Amino acid sequence: MLEIRQETKKDYEEVYNVIKTAFKTAEYSDGNEQNLVVALRESNNFIPELSLVAIQDNKIIGYILFTKIEIGEYEELALAPLGILPEYQRQGIGKKLIEEGHKIARRLGYHYSIVLGSEKYYPKFGYIPARQYGILAPFKVWNENFMAIKLNDTNKEIIGAVKYAKEFGI
Repeated sequence: MLEIRQETKKDYEEVYNVIKTAFKTAEYSDGNEQNLVVALRESNNFIPELSLVAIQDNKIIGYILFTKIEIGEYEELALAPLGILPEYQRQGIGKKLIEEGHKIARRLGYHYSIVLGSEKYYPKFGYIPARQYGILAPFKVWNENFMAIKLNDTNKEIIGAVKYAKEFGI
């Protein structure tokens, strides 16, 4: 049975290895995702409630992290990374992690989440090109790969370029 819960400090080493393994065969990866997570945990942009693990058979098999970003004067979220061990991919684990993350983000009062990722994967969860919300990438990227989702029915208009945590190196 799959369990999704908040990551704890005792999970750090296992999460590091899950991310490293998950991104080893990823189509788009800089090979540094696991080190990015380590750096983000030490930043002011880290939100412990949005650092989630997926556990099956007493083993961490997936991980997701949402961190604070700025869009204009607003504080919102970036989803990065999402990693599932290769032998557990295409079984709906990423979907469950994303949905739980969105649920927690809504409860915490966030309005938007952005992601840089596959235009074939993330739209399944409601992500659309961020430009449609007036949210701009701080770098050159195809519109269909820089996406956002409105997490609640706010009328708040957020317009501007995303300012990532400095740990992203952007």
